[in-house]
Amino acid sequence: MNVTISVDDQLLERARELARRRGVSLQELIREQLRLLAGERSGAEAARELLDLMDTRGGHSGGRAWVRGDAYAERL
Repeated sequence: MNVTISVDDQLLERARELARRRGVSLQELIREQLRLLAGERSGAEAARELLDLMDTRGGHSGGRAWVRGDAYAERL
């Protein structure tokens, strides 16, 4: 099913950047967020994704100091 939505230009650019950093399309990023909101994804699946990201990206922060809230900021 196709859905058309209107979003703020700045929000769209931030979402595109997030999708790019995750190595997915904007469409897949939105689908995944809808799955999360609808409760179709388990905690185990989210944990597997995090572990996969750590394996593929090496877990390096590039010198950035992380705080606990950063881990959840993209999920809110």
